[in-house]
Amino acid sequence: MSQQSRRRFMAGAAGAATLPVFSIRASAQQAITVQIGASHPVQNMWVAAMKQSFQPEVDKFLRDNGNTHRITWREAYGGTLYKFQDTMEAVRDNIVDVGFVGTLWEGSTMPLQNMTYFTPFSGGDHGLVARTFEMLNTAVAPLRASWNGLNMVPLASMITDSYHLWTNFPIRSLDDLRNRKISAPGTSANWLTGTGATPLDGALTTYYTDIQTGVSEGAISFFVGILPTRVYEVAKYITKVDLGSMYVGAIAVNRDRMNRYPKPVQDAFVAAGRKATEWHIADVASRIEANEKEMVAKGAIVSTLAAADREKWIKGLPNIGKTWADSAGPASRAMLRAYFAALRQGGFSPPRAWDEEA
Repeated sequence: MSQQSRRRFMAGAAGAATLPVFSIRASAQQAITVQIGASHPVQNMWVAAMKQSFQPEVDKFLRDNGNTHRITWREAYGGTLYKFQDTMEAVRDNIVDVGFVGTLWEGSTMPLQNMTYFTPFSGGDHGLVARTFEMLNTAVAPLRASWNGLNMVPLASMITDSYHLWTNFPIRSLDDLRNRKISAPGTSANWLTGTGATPLDGALTTYYTDIQTGVSEGAISFFVGILPTRVYEVAKYITKVDLGSMYVGAIAVNRDRMNRYPKPVQDAFVAAGRKATEWHIADVASRIEANEKEMVAKGAIVSTLAAADREKWIKGLPNIGKTWADSAGPASRAMLRAYFAALRQGGFSPPRAWDEEA
């Protein structure tokens, strides 16, 4: 063999020798398929946190911590697999591995998670509410047991911004609500007790038509949720009353699936969940301001209910916190105490101490 041929042979052999090493390294990265879905489209603020934060944060965590696993995401957003009434069942029964679970639609199945809807006027700081529930989901044993019993692990806490009033008449004082029909679905109907207003059932999807046709004269809602409905066109008077931010659910993973995932994937889900909560808090804050500006630019008139009228409203409410505690099980009062202790520790002074009244 000539010297030139020998060099070519040695170069080819050296190249070939490196191939098994490369193949071994490539095959060491394990691919995990994860079905992720939601009943709402990705434009929805809760689903946006899944698509824009949780998924990329999981991928980033895995890359930054050994790169031994990668996720193949199978997305089912926009209600392609199930509707909003079935978000809990979809994750519990592993229709999806990860999904947004709307606890606000599970009042009887998940009563502890619905506590904020029975304690209105308990803080419009949505970041504080989200971080508080992030802590409670881990620290309060009965709440943790509730999630476990439904075969789910909460990963990121989802909230609304604070609720206010959208009406087709101006509200200069609390008396202006008397004999008015206000759309207030579900538990929020309780918030109007003592105001003289008549609550009517409805949803974001029905508010516009209900007000336009005279079925109701306004609605209780929040800036981030109501903008896409264009309710400000038929109810141009926005009265800020700060009924409070509400915990609505979580990005959750099926517990059985979580337990079967390799440890790096489990760690990635937990870390990405914390990141998604913080992303969601910042996203909601940016949307509140932007949505209010857009409504004003399109003719909405914004005012704030006088402090004395707001205080009168708060004091006139029946003890709905106690009503909830009486029906939500033996852990309800401990849950109330833990929640309000965290709010106070976070710097908020509740104008009504629902925990002390229960």
